[in-house]
Amino acid sequence: MSQPSPGAVMRGAVDLSSLKNRPQAPAGSAAPATSSSVVMDVTDQTFPQVLELSQRVPVVVDLWAEWCGPCKQLSPILEKVVTEYAGRVVLAKVDVDANPQLAQGFRAQSIPMVVALIAGQPVPLFNGAVPEEQVREVFAQLLQLASQHGVTGTVEPEAADAEEEQEAPVPPLHQEAFDAIERGDYAGAVTAYEKALRENPRDEEARAGLGQVRLLERVQGVDLQAARAAAAADPTDLDAQFTIADLDVAGGHVEDALGRLLDLFAGLPSDARGPVQDRLVELFGLVGDADPRVIRARGRLSSLLF
Repeated sequence: MSQPSPGAVMRGAVDLSSLKNRPQAPAGSAAPATSSSVVMDVTDQTFPQVLELSQRVPVVVDLWAEWCGPCKQLSPILEKVVTEYAGRVVLAKVDVDANPQLAQGFRAQSIPMVVALIAGQPVPLFNGAVPEEQVREVFAQLLQLASQHGVTGTVEPEAADAEEEQEAPVPPLHQEAFDAIERGDYAGAVTAYEKALRENPRDEEARAGLGQVRLLERVQGVDLQAARAAAAADPTDLDAQFTIADLDVAGGHVEDALGRLLDLFAGLPSDARGPVQDRLVELFGLVGDADPRVIRARGRLSSLLF
């Protein structure tokens, strides 16, 4: 199967190296079942059933975690597209925190990571949050590949529970942002989140979404080699250093990104440090204030300030 376009790879992915610092789920814990036979939560214990299912219908495996912002952007897209296929594709959702064996088995270095299973064999699809249009393109290729291997069965979709149908609606501006992200229109998503924050400055979900989308917008279409060459050529070029820091965060290299900006901050005169401090604070919020890497970086920033 042909690979997705290079621009999608690692876009919005979150590095999994920090998992070693996260508490593991209790042994034997299981993810809750979903209400649809075409979208299911899978655990280390129930995965053999998924392998068996992939003998008759292609299975898309979504490796995610609750703390992963890009996962929250991608998962609804995957569920929507899979549901529209009406049983020709099944989505298996794997919480990597609760199921470390599966994460290790798929060699997941970053999430979201999406892999297909056809007749028990893994087929890499893409890493990172990608727009709905690209998801549909990859799924169409997946069905063609499955057909070539004789995996053409279906499962019977189940109707959603009435309780699920009565879930609170997504706020209009949040929905506008989600729709824009699905189209790959990050600028539109930024506008929607900014408007939501003007209406409610305490909307933390909008604030978190804004930080994530701003990062994705900044790294979209950036030539990695050219950007690194520019940053190496002029270590005092703020924009060039900001670009590399953004790319490092998007690729999961958080310590590299924060270290780069802190080194830059330390070498600047006090009256020129403002933009670097602002970018550091923005990245702190994006990664998470409780993240050990952020805590260490904040400590160093404080020592440089005082």
